[in-house]
Amino acid sequence: MKTIVVPTDFSPSANNAAKYALKIAQKVKANIKLCNAIKVPSESVMAAQVAWPLEDFESLREGSEAELNYLTTVLEKEPNTENDGFQPRISHTTGVGYVTDYIRNIVCDDHANMVVMGMSGANVFSRFVLGSNSRDLINKADFPLLLIPKAYTYKPLKKIGFATDLSGADIDALHSLANFARYFNAEILISHVLQTPGQDQKQIDSFLSDVTCKVDYPNIYYRSLQSDGVKDGLHWLAENGHIDMLVMIHRNNSIFNNSYTQKFAVKSKVPLMVLPHGFDKFLL
Repeated sequence: MKTIVVPTDFSPSANNAAKYALKIAQKVKANIKLCNAIKVPSESVMAAQVAWPLEDFESLREGSEAELNYLTTVLEKEPNTENDGFQPRISHTTGVGYVTDYIRNIVCDDHANMVVMGMSGANVFSRFVLGSNSRDLINKADFPLLLIPKAYTYKPLKKIGFATDLSGADIDALHSLANFARYFNAEILISHVLQTPGQDQKQIDSFLSDVTCKVDYPNIYYRSLQSDGVKDGLHWLAENGHIDMLVMIHRNNSIFNNSYTQKFAVKSKVPLMVLPHGFDKFLL
């Protein structure tokens, strides 16, 4: 069974992301696993000076479990707008340790297909509980990561933007994305930023030829973006391209590197899906 992992710190941003994940899960027939990580002072540089009573730790764990139970109840009461009425099973878990490692372990142990989380968070408990860890997770994730802007309202996916630098490795990722888009009958808009007219035309033609041969999905289109810079071009696409989600491949040796992907995630006004370099598995 497909599984979507949803980390939460119980902030409004995290709760909003959980509701978005629920809508995706209803559509693709996946279950949801909520998770919360408690970070104790023993992991800090001041560990030697900190006394950490067991009672306080147990209190945090009990508080986390109570919050997870409440969020589960809220999600279970959300209306299901899908025709077949599939209701995802919602489970949850509380763990201890670094948030990024904790999430990666859950994904591995549960063979999860995707992680969905808010782009910003941190409530009054964030000193000990999951705060805004999306940037660190972008850097280390070897799975699809879907980041939801704060207060973004779910919209059925009609058009998905796919940002590419025309690398041949993006073809497999595009094939995986097409499997996801089929659930929504969504268009995939392949987008590449041209900084000078006519630039990379041979590479564009070769890339699109490979897409035609290797990706069996009819609703794929191409659009070049004329811009002085790739960053400006993608921001224009996110804000003016009438897309419901933007997908980027994260790798270290291109414009889509750690720093840029992280900064884009913070500023994006649409959900941002980050796929690891070389991703070729079924998305969902």
